[in-house]
Amino acid sequence: MLRLRRYRLFLICAFVGIVLLYHVSKTSKWDRPTDIWHSKTNAHTESKQVQKPVGEPQQKPPQPPPPPTTTSAAPTRPAANHDTDDDRPIAVEKPPVKIPELKTETEVKGGYALPTKVIPPPSPPPLKQNGGAAKTPGGVPDRVVGTGNEAHKGGAPNNGLANQGTSRPTPSPIHWKKPKEWFPVPEESLILLPTGKPKPIPTIQFAFGQESPAAKEKRELRLAKVKAETLRAWKGYKTYAWTHDELRPVSKLAKDPFCGWAATLVDSLDTLWIMGLKDEFDDAVKAVKEIDFTTTPHRSDIPVFETIIRYLGGLVAAYDVSGGHDGKYKVLLDKAVELAEILMSVFDTPNRLPILYYQWKPEYNVNPKRASTSSGVAELGSMSMEFTRLAQLTGNQRYYDAVARITNAFEELQNRPNGTAIPGIFPELLDASGCNRSVPITSTLDNSSDDAKKQAADDVNRGYSPKGYESRSNKYTTIENSDRYVQHEDGTPYEDAPKPISGNATLTRRGALNKRTPPNPLTVPLSASGLPANWECTPQGLTGGGWGSSGSYSMGGSQDSTYEYFPKQYLLLGGLEPKYRTMHEKTVAGVKQYLLYRPMAEGDPDILFSAKAHSSDGTADKLTYEWEITHLTCFLGGMFGLGGKIFNSVEDVEIGKRLAEGCFWAYDVMPTGIMPEGSNVMPCKDAKNCHFNLTAWYEALDPNADYRVTEMAKYYEDKAEWKKAVEEAKKEEASRKKHSEEEELAEAKRKHDEAERKAAEASARSRRPANTTAEGVTDLKQKDTVTGLNKRDGFDEINVARNDNSDLQTSLDINSGTSSDTYMDSAGVTHQKPIYVPPEPIKPLTHQEYVANRIKKEGLPKGFIGLHDKRYILRPEAIESVWYMYRITGDPKWQEKGWKMFESVIKYTQTEVGHTAVRDVTNAEIPGQEDSMESFWLAETLKYFYLLFADPEVISLDDWVLNTEAHPFRRMK
Repeated sequence: MLRLRRYRLFLICAFVGIVLLYHVSKTSKWDRPTDIWHSKTNAHTESKQVQKPVGEPQQKPPQPPPPPTTTSAAPTRPAANHDTDDDRPIAVEKPPVKIPELKTETEVKGGYALPTKVIPPPSPPPLKQNGGAAKTPGGVPDRVVGTGNEAHKGGAPNNGLANQGTSRPTPSPIHWKKPKEWFPVPEESLILLPTGKPKPIPTIQFAFGQESPAAKEKRELRLAKVKAETLRAWKGYKTYAWTHDELRPVSKLAKDPFCGWAATLVDSLDTLWIMGLKDEFDDAVKAVKEIDFTTTPHRSDIPVFETIIRYLGGLVAAYDVSGGHDGKYKVLLDKAVELAEILMSVFDTPNRLPILYYQWKPEYNVNPKRASTSSGVAELGSMSMEFTRLAQLTGNQRYYDAVARITNAFEELQNRPNGTAIPGIFPELLDASGCNRSVPITSTLDNSSDDAKKQAADDVNRGYSPKGYESRSNKYTTIENSDRYVQHEDGTPYEDAPKPISGNATLTRRGALNKRTPPNPLTVPLSASGLPANWECTPQGLTGGGWGSSGSYSMGGSQDSTYEYFPKQYLLLGGLEPKYRTMHEKTVAGVKQYLLYRPMAEGDPDILFSAKAHSSDGTADKLTYEWEITHLTCFLGGMFGLGGKIFNSVEDVEIGKRLAEGCFWAYDVMPTGIMPEGSNVMPCKDAKNCHFNLTAWYEALDPNADYRVTEMAKYYEDKAEWKKAVEEAKKEEASRKKHSEEEELAEAKRKHDEAERKAAEASARSRRPANTTAEGVTDLKQKDTVTGLNKRDGFDEINVARNDNSDLQTSLDINSGTSSDTYMDSAGVTHQKPIYVPPEPIKPLTHQEYVANRIKKEGLPKGFIGLHDKRYILRPEAIESVWYMYRITGDPKWQEKGWKMFESVIKYTQTEVGHTAVRDVTNAEIPGQEDSMESFWLAETLKYFYLLFADPEVISLDDWVLNTEAHPFRRMK
C-alpha cells in the first residue's frame, strides 16, 4: 500500500508552483524589473510609452530606415585614439515579446524606432547677433560628415529592437546653455568701436619691382614645393583624422586636445584659400557647418586663449579672405558668432576680466566667478584682434567692449607708478581677480547708526535670515560647510533627507564618480544683492600673481602675443585708438633697455636675442638674467620690424633685422639645421665690441674650474699616499711569503722527523719478543688491559681537552703575531688574511676634459652653454620674422635664409602622411619622432613659408594684419 508522506506532498506542490510561475512570466503583461529600472533611470531623454501590439505577439519588427544621404565629399570621421564612453545599446538576439519604452530615431543617435510619431528634440538656445533676429546654431554633437549612423558600423542590429530589456540607457550629450549674467554692462556703458576715417599709416611693405624670368622661375619652383608639402599634411589629416583636432602623423591616428572641434581643419581654412586649394576649402567649410560648439565629450573646460586664436581667429580670417560680405561663405561668420556667444560668458566677472579656462557645462556655470589670480599675460591679452574684427564685421559692440576693458587694465598697470619692475613690461603671471582680500572691508553695519545696529542685533537674536538667503527646503537643516541635509531643526534625523554623493563627486557619462561637485545654486548663502555672502572685497587692478612667477619678465612664452597685439591692434583700428601706439612704444623701450643682448658666437655675428629677467624686490635694481634663446621669442623680430614701419622708427626696424638674423643663426648652427625649443648662450659684455673667446666660453661651460684645480691637487696627494701604501703592502706580502716558506720547511722537517721516529719504533717493535722478560716489560695482553682501563676512565677525553685548550691558548696568544693575520673558514681551515691595499684614486676631469665631455655629450655648438629643450615641434615664429623682414625690406637674402630653413625642416620632419615634431635637433642621424602635428603647422608655419615665395601682393601688409596664429584680418580703409 502506497503511503503518502507529507514531504512528498510539499514536493508536488512546489513543482506545480514553479511550472505555473514560469508560464505566468512568459505570458504576463507586467513590465520586467529591468525594463522598469531602465525606464526610471534614463533621465537624460524623454520617452514615449509604446503599447504592445494586440494579437500579433510575434510581429516582425520594423526595418531600420536607410541612412541619410550626404552631399559632402568629405570622408567619415575616423576614430580618435582616446578612450570614449560608448553607451550605445548592445545587440542581443532575443525575440521581443514585450516591447518596453523605446527611443525615437531622433532621441537615440544611430538607433531605430517604431513607426510612431516622431517628436523632435528641443532646439539649442537661439543666439542673437548684431541685435537682430535670433539665430539657431547648427551642427550635430558628433560632427560626423557622412552617414550619421556610426553606432552600427558593422550593420544595423538584428531587428532594430535588440536587447530592449538589458541595454544601458544612452545619455544625451550635455550642451552649453547661456547662463544668467551676473555683471552685465549697460548699453550706455559699452566701450564702442572707434569711428571715423582711418588715420594715415606709413606704407609697410617694400615696393617690389619687376623680377627677372630666372628669379621668377626659381621662386615659383620653391612655391610649388611648399604647396606640395602642405597637401601632404592636409591629405594625411583628411584621411586619418578628419574633423578631429590633430593628426598623429607617425601612427596615423587622431587626437583631440582642443575639445574635438576639428582644430586643424578650422585653423587651416585660410591657408587652403591662400594656396588656391578651393576644392579642399569647400570640403572643409561643409565640415565646419557640422561643428557643435555647445558640447564636447573631450573636456570639461574650454581653453579660452587657444580657442580664440585658433577657432575664432580661423573662422573670421577664412570669412575675410574668401570675400567677406561679398563672398558666398556666410556660414563661416555664423559659426564665428555661435562660438563668440559662448565665449562671451568668460567676461562675466566683477571687473570684466576673463576666465581663461571656462567650465562650460550648465551645472558648473550657475554661480558668479572671478578671473584667476594666476593669469598668464599672453592668455589674458591675446583676444583683442579676434573680437575686434568680429565686432567690425557684425556691428556687435559688446565684442569690442569685452576686449577693450582688458586693454584698459593693461594700460592702467603700465602707467601705474612702480606698477612693474621693468617699465612697459608685465610680469609673467598676473592676479586678474580684481579682489584684494588682504585689505579689510568696512561693512555697511559699521557705518550705521546705533539704532540700526541694535535692530540688527535683535533680528539675529530672533533667528532672522537676511533676504536673499536660499536653501533647498525649509524642513531640512544643514551641517556647517556641508551640503548634506540630515536633520530637523531640533536635531532629529530625517529619514527622507536627500543623500548627496559624498566626497565632492559627480556622475560621469557612464555613471561613475568624478571628484568635482558642481555648485548648487540653491544652497549658496546669498547677500541682499543676490551674490554670495562672502563675495565682497576691496577692488584692485592687475597685479603680479602666481607663485614665484610674478617677478619674471621676458618676451617668451606666457607673455609674447600680448605685446605683439599692440601694434597690430593699432593697424586693425585704423590708428583711431592711440593708446595701442603708446603701449607698444613703452614695451619696446623696456625691451631695448633691459632685455636685449648680443650672444658671444663664433664668427662674431651681429645678432640679438631677448633675455629673461627676474626681480626679487619688485624693482629693476637687482635684476638677474637667463640668457635664453627660445623659439617662441623669435616672433620679436617681426614685431619690431612691423612696429618700426608703422611708427617711423628706423632703429626698431634695424633691431628687428638683427633679431630675425639671430633666430636664423640658431637654426644654422645646429647639426640638423633646426633651432631647438629652448637653449642658453653666453652674452657679450659689450654688444658693440664683442669677439668670440674660447677661454671665456669654456669658463661659462664650467663655472667650477677652480674647484677642479683643487680636486686635481688633492688627487695627486692621494695618489702619492696610495703608492706608499702599495709599497708597504708589497713588503708585508714579501714578509708573509718568507714566513710561510719557513713554516713550510719546518713542517716538512717535522713530518720527516716524525716519519723517522715512527719507522724506528716500528723497527724496534718488530725485534721485541712477544712476552715480557725479567726487566719488567709488560706483555701485549697487559698492555691491552691498561689501554682499556684508560678508555673507560676517560683518559683519552681528558687528553683531547688538554690539546684543545692548548690550541685556543695559542690562537689567543698576543705574542704569537698570527691572530690578526689569519681567519678560519666554515670548514675550520685556517687561512692567511689578504693584505689590504687601498683603491687607486680616480683622476678627476680637468677643466678642459670636463668642457670637451659636455660639448660632445650635449651636442653644444660654440657659444651655447645649455640646451634644456632639444625638441622642434613645428613652430612658426622664426620663419614668421624672416617673412616680415622680406616683405618690409625686399632683400632676397631673406628668401634664401627661409629656403634653407624649409629644406632642413622638411628633411627631418616629413612622414608618409604629414610632418612630425622631433625630439633632438642636435642628432642629425636619429633626431627621434614625437608623433605630433599641431594645427599651427598648417595654419602658420607652412603658410609663412608659402607667403615668403608667393607674389608680394598676396596678403600684403598694407591690406592685411595677421593675428598670432597667422590668420589675416582685412585692415580698415
